Amino acid sequence: MKNLKLISMILILGGTLFGQQPSGLEIIEKTYNRPSSKTLEANLSMILENSRGDQRVREIKQFTKDFKGVEKKLMVFLKPSDVKNTTFMNWSFDDGSEDQWIYLPALKKIKRISSDSDSDYFMGSDFTYDDLGDRHPAEDTHKLIGEETIDGYDCYVVESIPLDEEYMYSKTVTWIIKDKWIGYKKEFYDEDEDFLKRLSLVKYDEFGEIIVLTEVKMENVQNGHSTIMRLSDVVVDKTIADNMFTERMMKRGIR
Repeated sequence: MKNLKLISMILILGGTLFGQQPSGLEIIEKTYNRPSSKTLEANLSMILENSRGDQRVREIKQFTKDFKGVEKKLMVFLKPSDVKNTTFMNWSFDDGSEDQWIYLPALKKIKRISSDSDSDYFMGSDFTYDDLGDRHPAEDTHKLIGEETIDGYDCYVVESIPLDEEYMYSKTVTWIIKDKWIGYKKEFYDEDEDFLKRLSLVKYDEFGEIIVLTEVKMENVQNGHSTIMRLSDVVVDKTIADNMFTERMMKRGIR
């Protein structure tokens, strides 16, 4: 009888422990819903490097604001002269949909980015237009495939497969830091299921409960090109006018 009771207790305890492990979907949802600031203003350096080590640097002013049901982002290119005043605007809705526009000063025209252009690369970088938005957890199926410690960070490893068979990536694999719910590394696989590129977290800063990824690097392992996105002079929860995120402001630029 004692042995039966002991076995029962082990089974109950084991079931409790296993029940505490989150599913792949729960991990991705916690990462997606991590606390964020109401506004963010920063300088952004985009550093492009080819396989020979040659670099091009683009300086950008970035504004982000959380509206009810939608997060809006504006990126205004300041340097070099060939891209100056080019402006990109992204609206990410809570339901996972997105609207994106780009203003090309040479044409004096605002172009709306269609869903057919999501796989196009943004301003010569290794980030597609789709990469710049927030992918909703419901757009993929997620599976926890392991746990791993990288550079001292304990991470969940989650494989995500898109529900849309026409999506540009056949799957992604993300290493998510357990106690912070931020992605430390993400691998992207192309339509042929070959390893295409890797997104790595280089640095993050904490503003109270808010974590801001201040430097990330995207490396295309197939062609040797890479892009670093580096934020500086970050200010959170500063008042930003609602009309900052309009087509009129895209044309006007920063004065």
